[in-house]
Amino acid sequence: MIRNTSDGSSRPPRLRCYFNLMAVEDLPSNSAAPSTRETEPLFEAVLQAGFEGVQFIGPATSEQQAACTRLGLGKTGLGRVNDPADAEPLAARFRDEGLECATLHVGWGMEDDDEAARLIDSVLAASVRHDVPLYVETHRATIFQDIWRSVQFVKRFPELRFNGDFSHWYTGLEMVYGGFQNKLSFIQPVLERVRFLHGRIGNPGCIQVDLGEGDAAIHPYIRDFEALWTASFEGFQRSAKPGDYILFVPELLAPRIYYARLCRTPSGALQEEGDRWQQSLLLKRIAEGCFAEASARLGAGR
Repeated sequence: MIRNTSDGSSRPPRLRCYFNLMAVEDLPSNSAAPSTRETEPLFEAVLQAGFEGVQFIGPATSEQQAACTRLGLGKTGLGRVNDPADAEPLAARFRDEGLECATLHVGWGMEDDDEAARLIDSVLAASVRHDVPLYVETHRATIFQDIWRSVQFVKRFPELRFNGDFSHWYTGLEMVYGGFQNKLSFIQPVLERVRFLHGRIGNPGCIQVDLGEGDAAIHPYIRDFEALWTASFEGFQRSAKPGDYILFVPELLAPRIYYARLCRTPSGALQEEGDRWQQSLLLKRIAEGCFAEASARLGAGR
């Protein structure tokens, strides 16, 4: 079974927000992000912005490890399991780097059920063997790319725990088409098992959009993501033990991989639609509001 992430304390279950380092890749010079990409000052800025840790996008360097230790930042990672044999060495590396947990892209989405089951078995076994939580992502081009199949996998493997990267479903499956609430209800078994969230908000046609100041009257799909995140936080809190925490990690990616959108300035130059650093802070605030709402709902129901 994939265990919950815990700090070993007796404090109530809580939300922790980390910063995904891909969010500062290829940022334009007019971004409000720290101008330096040197590890120590960048990590200091991440801490000052209110994040409690970082998500590495590859093996952590000794310099990154040292900065996290000095600043008291938490550490998590990510990876991909294409073959059952990939899970074991990946989990071993995460353990050796002292990571609290990691998120995984599993398979390419073309596997039959038996092939997919072998991948899932390998992830679950590696997580237990190396005592590191491995959270499978709700991501395109993986075996968890659609809501129907993911729910079926939960029935077969109830010990699965997820990284809710929900913009992939919201846009890729056009969740508003046919009734968002119907689909929100259908994926409840997944939402109950979310222990990590990649913060990104898309609309029915674009997977990552700039939200400006976060006005839901201008960007009504914000409300749908608030519903997804709040339901995930409720599911976590219902089963959590003292010391457990759920991670929220904004993952805003660069135009070179077709996530952040480009637009033309009046002079005709291309520029990013928004500032991924500032948008990461906005997503953090939205998530914190969702966690508070989840806590209030559960408190009112007791």
